[in-house]
Amino acid sequence: MPDDTFSIQQYWQTALSFEEYMDVAQRRVTETPSTDDYFQYYELGLHRMERTMKTFKLDEELLENLKAKNFKGKILIISEPWCGDASATVPAVALFFEAAGVEVRVFLRDSDTTLIDQFLTNGTQSIPKILVLDEFLDVKDTWGPRPQYGNELLAKFKADEKSYPREEFYNDLQVYYAKNRGQDAINEILKLV
Repeated sequence: MPDDTFSIQQYWQTALSFEEYMDVAQRRVTETPSTDDYFQYYELGLHRMERTMKTFKLDEELLENLKAKNFKGKILIISEPWCGDASATVPAVALFFEAAGVEVRVFLRDSDTTLIDQFLTNGTQSIPKILVLDEFLDVKDTWGPRPQYGNELLAKFKADEKSYPREEFYNDLQVYYAKNRGQDAINEILKLV
């Protein structure tokens, strides 16, 4: 992990609240021409985030678990609304931590890739990437871009794309996300707090 506190503070200051992030997602759908290459991803991402928010249920036991840890830090999420992994997990993570009184900010990866470049996943700028920050905005740990089960599906796909084609992988991943509603991501992040 980088040792650049001032830099993280700068990213934190320019990051969006979760509400502002959702506004960006909405604007991208309403202001992007339907002929744009990313339009379908903006539209699908917004739909998935709205579904996650609508079906999210705050787990009181997990909330108590977080309170028992006496976490005084913040959560910085590197994301983009068009990302399938992000659209399934970012709303649940943001809603959970905000409900616990933890400040959450979202930094748009594509606005400045110097932040994600400090937290690559196997050499890639994969998102979402959750930065668990302490009260001084030092990076305590990171999580992402998907829960362990999602990583297992990805490994299965990469191991043999012929027997587990891309379409089947994407479908299985999205079905998992829809059923899980971000709970695995929250559980895994809680272990890092």
